[in-house]
Amino acid sequence: MDDVKIVGTFDVTEMVFYAFVLFFLALIFYLRREDRREGYPLEDEVTGRVDTPGGALLAATPKTFHMPFGRGSVSTPTKGREKVDVAGARTFRSPGAPYYPTGNPLVDGIGPAAWADRAKHTDLDGEGRNRIVPIGMTEHISVHRNDADPRGMSVIGADGAVAGTVTDLWVDRAEHVIRYLEIDTGGRKVLAPMGMSKVKGRSRQVEIDAINAADFAAAPVPGTAGQITFYEEERIVAYFGGGYLYANAGRQEPLI
Repeated sequence: MDDVKIVGTFDVTEMVFYAFVLFFLALIFYLRREDRREGYPLEDEVTGRVDTPGGALLAATPKTFHMPFGRGSVSTPTKGREKVDVAGARTFRSPGAPYYPTGNPLVDGIGPAAWADRAKHTDLDGEGRNRIVPIGMTEHISVHRNDADPRGMSVIGADGAVAGTVTDLWVDRAEHVIRYLEIDTGGRKVLAPMGMSKVKGRSRQVEIDAINAADFAAAPVPGTAGQITFYEEERIVAYFGGGYLYANAGRQEPLI
């Protein structure tokens, strides 16, 4: 049976084919715009010259996300192309050349100590409560009786010196795990990531070999007692994580 003709020799099969082609072209156009929301237009990292400054395929319209629990809305792209001053210098003038720190890399945020400018509000659980809090603010979370409780233990840094004493545990209400150890460094209390800590129950010590003992006191701390924001978490993890490269000169040398 012949296909049904719509106009002249134009039949249903041909119409479906052209509809698919148009849909596929529109899909490609949409995807290429969406994957260029952040980081575009490109620019040369040495000269700063902007490459492909704009065009229909290079910029998507802003997208707005409505946040839960009355936290308003967020639009993306979130930022323009502000120039960021890096506290470092190039090893040589070439695209992709590594930077070496010119100040304190743990504080300046260079290399593995870099952080993202995350939201300045706390993470929430499914009930709208602050998700990461001191263990005393929770109702049903405690250290198991068969596990060593880090509270009261001495904290040992990468140099083997005592950095302070664990005074509290910050836990994740949603996942029931310890996220941070609160450490008294001698007048100043800081938070250290639990993922970088090794609890030794027999010796009553917690080893954190990310940074040296003297560096603990300068670690970023939450601005509000009993809560921590996304941005503050980012700063704390970056500070300690950067120490695996910058804590001492020996870590910055090649293994071979």
